[in-house]
Amino acid sequence: ASGDLVQLAHVALALIGEGHVIQNNALIPTKKILDEHSIMPLKLHLRDGLALINGTSCMCGIAINNLFHAKNLISWSIIASSMLLEIAYSYDDSISKELNASKHHTGQQKIAQLMRHFLKDSQRILNRKQILFDKTQEKEQLPKLQEYYSLRCTPQILGPIWDCLSFAEQIIEGELNSTNDNPVVDFDTENIYHGGNFHGDYVSFEMDKVKLGIVKLSMLFERQLNYLLNPALNQTFPAFLNSKVLGFNFGFQGIQYTATSTTAENQTLSNSMYVHSIPSNNDNQDIVSMGSNSALLTRRVIENTYEVLAIHLMAIMQAVDLSNEKEKFSSKSKFYYEKIRNMTSFLTEDLPQYEKIKDICSHLKSNFVFDEVCINNR
Repeated sequence: ASGDLVQLAHVALALIGEGHVIQNNALIPTKKILDEHSIMPLKLHLRDGLALINGTSCMCGIAINNLFHAKNLISWSIIASSMLLEIAYSYDDSISKELNASKHHTGQQKIAQLMRHFLKDSQRILNRKQILFDKTQEKEQLPKLQEYYSLRCTPQILGPIWDCLSFAEQIIEGELNSTNDNPVVDFDTENIYHGGNFHGDYVSFEMDKVKLGIVKLSMLFERQLNYLLNPALNQTFPAFLNSKVLGFNFGFQGIQYTATSTTAENQTLSNSMYVHSIPSNNDNQDIVSMGSNSALLTRRVIENTYEVLAIHLMAIMQAVDLSNEKEKFSSKSKFYYEKIRNMTSFLTEDLPQYEKIKDICSHLKSNFVFDEVCINNR
């Protein structure tokens, strides 16, 4: 629970030809697999056994994978939130350079800048200044003065998560390139140092923070989805984006339950592992990191968030179609519209959607869009 003793012990067993490994989703004795592939088991010398099971390699490996997917999720959140601003005919000031520069946070300013770039050629984003001075515009025809928080506060919500991921990446990279053994033998000083480099608090703390950020992402997706499905909020679309007869057809009503309950599960899983220490080993290990637990829970939250995002993107595509103005959306919105539409069609009949949700989840996980959304959009 402090380092990865139990997890790495199983890895070490495989390296020396014992224990079991997974091949084609089947649990098979390691020796059988090594023999099949003509691989010699590792021969241990001196303190190699201790070195193999000591440290933070397992939690660190899971953490790296988590950060990869967390960065992918925040990229998709920029896509979804930008498209939602277009769908809602939102004003441009919530993502303006001037407004966001007045708050001194790198992440918020970065998110706003990326969204501006994403929407630069959109014909559905309103310029508040032009509208204010347009004498011909009837007041009752104007859009809502301020959009709901889930629309206009996107830079302020995503910004802290962006900063958190940037910092977590530095920490995990430092952990990956560290010496996490104990004791540490230093040939330069001809000394053996006994300490606690195996302790996984750095990983545990960062994974807890990343987990909180991704939980908040799922909450944002769920609220944005609710906006699209509730005509009292969007004042544009039929209830549940139903393209047929409400009462006889469900639209997105049933799918919303999955998104809501999955988000609720994420909120429950957001409880910290970093502060959940249980002493063991005759109280020698009296305060531990629970780093692998933290990383594994973060992975579960990420998996859940992909599912909520998949449902949200399906709803966004439905709303774009219902708007009958796809040509007015930004070129980037149209690009991602086509990507998702290749996997799911306009929803008319009440048919099971779980296979489409699964297909979109798989696509989102296997397509890393961070570069095209966050690096090349400058």
